[in-house]
Amino acid sequence: VQLQASGGGSVQVGASLRLSCVASGRTSTNNGMGWFRQAPGKEREFVAAISWSGGSTPYADSVKGRFTISRDRAKGTLYLQMNGLKPEDTAVYYCAAANRAYSGSDSTQYRYWGQGTQVTVSS
Repeated sequence: VQLQASGGGSVQVGASLRLSCVASGRTSTNNGMGWFRQAPGKEREFVAAISWSGGSTPYADSVKGRFTISRDRAKGTLYLQMNGLKPEDTAVYYCAAANRAYSGSDSTQYRYWGQGTQVTVSS
């Protein structure tokens, strides 16, 4: 399974961006997917995840109410709509896919990772 993330960029505070992650190759059924981010000098942290059905969408407290995760199974694409961006959202954003029905915040449960896309928010 290969994951290709895109959609990052440099924006001003309060702006919006939509990240996309296209999955190719043989994917497992019922697999959960997620977004993580890593800021310079910090550990990678959980942002959001989504179950296969889309019925479960946990978020990090820092992004609740501003970010929305979704997926289009027919297109094999994961999305992260980011509104009200803040400077502390600046990071490299990674998409990840589990090979089973897991959609939580534990990065070790995700088997496949995209290459990352940079998001920079300036004030």
